[in-house]
Amino acid sequence: MSASRLLSVLLLLQSRGRVSARGLADELGVSVRTAYRDLARLQAAGVPLYAEQGRGGGYQLVDGYRTRLTGMSEGEARALFFAGLRGPAADLGLATEVTAAWLKLLAALPTALRDEATQIAAVFHLDAPAWYREHEQSPYLTLLADAVLSQRAVDVRYRRWRAPQEVRRRLRPYGLVLKSGAWYLVAAAETRIATYRVTQVLEAVLSDERFTRPQDFDLATHWASYLDAFQTRRYTGTATIRLSPRGRRRLPDNVPSEVVRAVDSTATAVGDGGWIEAVIPTESTEHARGELLRLGVDVEVVAPPELRRAMADTVGMLARAYGSVCAARGTGSVSEE
Repeated sequence: MSASRLLSVLLLLQSRGRVSARGLADELGVSVRTAYRDLARLQAAGVPLYAEQGRGGGYQLVDGYRTRLTGMSEGEARALFFAGLRGPAADLGLATEVTAAWLKLLAALPTALRDEATQIAAVFHLDAPAWYREHEQSPYLTLLADAVLSQRAVDVRYRRWRAPQEVRRRLRPYGLVLKSGAWYLVAAAETRIATYRVTQVLEAVLSDERFTRPQDFDLATHWASYLDAFQTRRYTGTATIRLSPRGRRRLPDNVPSEVVRAVDSTATAVGDGGWIEAVIPTESTEHARGELLRLGVDVEVVAPPELRRAMADTVGMLARAYGSVCAARGTGSVSEE
């Protein structure tokens, strides 16, 4: 028998209210028989819990019973303080509450764990936005978080990328996701679940409608599925390109990771000088042109013809623009004084 597992059972009962033996077994990774045995041991130890039979039944503690015992290990204390990183909490308007909870938890820990937790807070910092992107601000993030927690529908005016660009929707928010410094709302709208970038919400008003989030909805699972589907929709074509050794080194700083992985998996040597040829996924001709032009003379588009022409047209316009500057200055090259 594991004393730490018994403590986990007790804390689960305390936090969840009512839990079935099967639910405890699944949560703790043990058999149902072991879960029943652990519950019996808790009862024998004087913990006031009782069982309710029938559909929706389970085990629960007598109302008002709370344990002050945490039994927290050093690793668990570390993990808990990572969960309290304050950046996202500040976005949601909870910075003061998180700080207060952090201080209360710190005061409740033994001296050794308190010192460990203080050290962690001093040497780890979360900066969610990606490089070259500013932190996104939205005046409606706190309201949407309230809607998620209170399970209230919200009426929004939303700006999207396709026409009509501005639409009005009644959303039933299921959750919020922070991705690379940007907040996304996952919500039911009409007959489907959709994802909305919070900064694109132009207006938001809480409605009087209450809703119940489906019990089988799991936000993390839904988000993983959404990302997979997004990648499938995002790349609609391919291009064959040639890269110099310098272009391949610069690739990770200029294109998405999916393109880098495609180059690594399809690269074949061509000619002299270390050049390689590879096949990459593309979103559109215009988008691919913008990404590949960042690599300058270190990339050549082989196919498709429309992307190769787009690259040539852009380079030609640049040459004419800079050629006119040189002609105006009466010199064959552009220089700075």
